Amino acid sequence: MLTADLAEKTRGGMGAIPYGAGVAFRVWAPHANAVYVTGSFNNWSPDSHPMTKEEGGYWYANISAAAIGNEYRYRIVNGGKQFLRCDPYARQVVSSIGNSIVHDPNFDWAGDDFHLPAVNELVIYEMHLGTFHNDQDEKSDKFAEVVQKVEYLKQLGVNVIEVMPLAEFPGSLSWGYNPACVFAIESDYGGPVGLKRFVKGMHQAGIGVILDVVYNHFGPSDLDLWQFDGWSENGRGGIYFYNDWHADTPWGSTRPDYGRQEVRQFIRDNAMMWLEEYHLDGLRLDMTLFMRNVHGNGDTNGDLPDGWSLIQWINRDVRQNFPGRITIAEDLQTDDRLTKPVDQGGAGFTAQWGARFVHPIRAAVITPDDKQRSLDSVRRAIEGRYNGDPFQRVIYSESHDEIANGKSRVASEIDPHNPESWAAQKRSTLAAALVLTSPGIPMLFQGQEFLEDGWFQDSVPLDWHKSEEFSGLVRMYRDLIQLRLNRFGTTRGLTGSGLNTFHQNQAENVIAFHRWHQGGPGDDVIVVVNLSHQAHEGYKLGFPAPGTWRLRLNSDWNGYSRGFGNQSASDANAGMESQDMGPNPRVEVRDGFPAVGTVNIGPYTVLIFSQDKSVV
Repeated sequence: MLTADLAEKTRGGMGAIPYGAGVAFRVWAPHANAVYVTGSFNNWSPDSHPMTKEEGGYWYANISAAAIGNEYRYRIVNGGKQFLRCDPYARQVVSSIGNSIVHDPNFDWAGDDFHLPAVNELVIYEMHLGTFHNDQDEKSDKFAEVVQKVEYLKQLGVNVIEVMPLAEFPGSLSWGYNPACVFAIESDYGGPVGLKRFVKGMHQAGIGVILDVVYNHFGPSDLDLWQFDGWSENGRGGIYFYNDWHADTPWGSTRPDYGRQEVRQFIRDNAMMWLEEYHLDGLRLDMTLFMRNVHGNGDTNGDLPDGWSLIQWINRDVRQNFPGRITIAEDLQTDDRLTKPVDQGGAGFTAQWGARFVHPIRAAVITPDDKQRSLDSVRRAIEGRYNGDPFQRVIYSESHDEIANGKSRVASEIDPHNPESWAAQKRSTLAAALVLTSPGIPMLFQGQEFLEDGWFQDSVPLDWHKSEEFSGLVRMYRDLIQLRLNRFGTTRGLTGSGLNTFHQNQAENVIAFHRWHQGGPGDDVIVVVNLSHQAHEGYKLGFPAPGTWRLRLNSDWNGYSRGFGNQSASDANAGMESQDMGPNPRVEVRDGFPAVGTVNIGPYTVLIFSQDKSVV
C-alpha cells in the first residue's frame, strides 16, 4: 500500500528525509522497473511500500509509518532480477554490508561558532581515528576517545587536525581509503552523532577539523553502488561508474563516472554534507591526480576533463557557500593549476601537499653520510611555493603515505635497529624543525612528536607511554609550534611569506634562512640549520640588522633529551664589520647583510633567533 501523500507535498532531497509525520525516501535507479522501500517499519515487507517514478530515473515514496532509527533498504526490480540495496545517501548504516538507518539530522550546535585561523597561521596534525587512542576495543567510540586527548593537543599547540577518511568502510580496521558507503559515518568509530560531538568538542577547544575524502574511486569491496539498479556494460560497475577503461584505477575498476550529471551531483552533495551537516572546517581530497587522469601520469590520452570540472565545481561551491573553509589537494605533481583560482582556469584548492618538500627533507636527514647530504635540495625544498605563494602548500616530514607502503617513520629510517638512538632523535627532530620553520602550512603525523617508530598500521594503536618517555621531545615540538604561531610576539616572521636562504655552506653542512612578515624587531627571524654531526663554534653569519638577536630555540638543549649535547649556544650580538681601519672604513657585507654575528651550534641542530620588539 502506497502511503505517500503527494497532494500534500513532494519533499526535496535524496535518501531518507525525516519530517514530522514520517519519512520521505528518494533514490536514483534509472533502469529499474519498480522500486520498493522495505524496512523495520513494515516488517521487511517486499511490496508494502512501492515508490513512484519521477523524471530522470528517480523514485520517491513518502511513508508515514517510517521513523528515525528505522532500518531499511531499497528493493530494486530490473526485469527478472531483484536487488536489496543500501541507500547511497544513507548517513548511518548498521555496517558496510548492513542495513541503512534513518538518521535524525537535528543536533545541538549551539555555541559552535568556530572559525579557522588564516592559512599562514595553521599547524595541522594528521590523525587516524582507529589508532590514535590505545583502546584495544575495535568497536569503542573512537570519536569520544580523541576528545579525551584534547588537552594534550591543545598543549602541543596544533590548531587543526586532519582526520583520515571516516566514511563507512569494510570491517573494523582500515586506513579509510576504501569507502563502501560514502555518506555514512563509520559505525565502529561512533557513527554520525559521534562525529558531530567530536567536531563540536574540538571546536570548543579551539581546534579545527579537516577530513580526508575519497572521490578518485569507491570501494572496491562491500560496494552496494556496484551495478546498483542491475544495469551495466562490459561487466563493469553500472550507473555510478564508468563502464569502460576509464573505470580502471590502482585500487580497482571503481572510478565514478564524472561525466554523468547524477554522479557528479552525488559527489558534490557529499562534499557539501561534511561542511554543512558536520561543521567540518575543510576537506582534503585524496589523490586528485586520479580524478583528472585515468593513468595518473602525463598521458593526455588519459585526461578526465569531467573530473577536473567536478573538482572546480566543488571548490567553487565551498568558496561561495562556506567562506573561511579550506580545501586541500593530494596531487603530488607540483602543478600550480591545482591551487590557482577557478576563474583563472585552476582547480581552486586552498593548498596542496608539497611533494617537493617531503622527499628532499627526508633524504637529507635519513642519509647516513654527511658528505651525501645535498644542501641544494634542502634549499629548494625550503623555497618551494605555488603561484608565488608558499602557503598554497602543505609541508611535512611524515604523513600516512610516507610512513607505510615500504617506508617507515623518520626515526626508524634513520636507525632501523634503534629508532630511539641519539642519531634518530637528533635528525628526526631536525626534519620537524624544518617543517615548522619553512614557509608553508606545516603538518605533523600523529605520534611523531614522541618518536613513534616502525611503520603505520591500522591495527597498531599509538604507544602513548612514549609521550611520557620522550616528554622532552614533545616539549621541543610544542616550543617550535609556539614560535611558528608567534605565541610570544617575537617571531611573526614565521607566519610570513618572506624568505631569503642567505647562507649555504655545503662543506660544513650549514644552511641558514631569513623569514619575515613585514620585517623589523619582533618580526625578522633567522633560522640556522646544521646538518652535520660536527658542532661549530664561533661560526660567522650575516644578520639583517645590528644588535642583539635572542636565541629563541636551540634544539640541542638537553632539556629536550638527556642525550643532547647542550652546545653552549647563546644570543648573537650582531655588529657592523669594517674591512680596514682607515679614515673611511668600508663596511663588510656578509651573506648579503651588513651586520655580522657569531653562533655556536651543536650537531644536527636548529637555532632560531629574533630580536625583541622595540619599546616605544
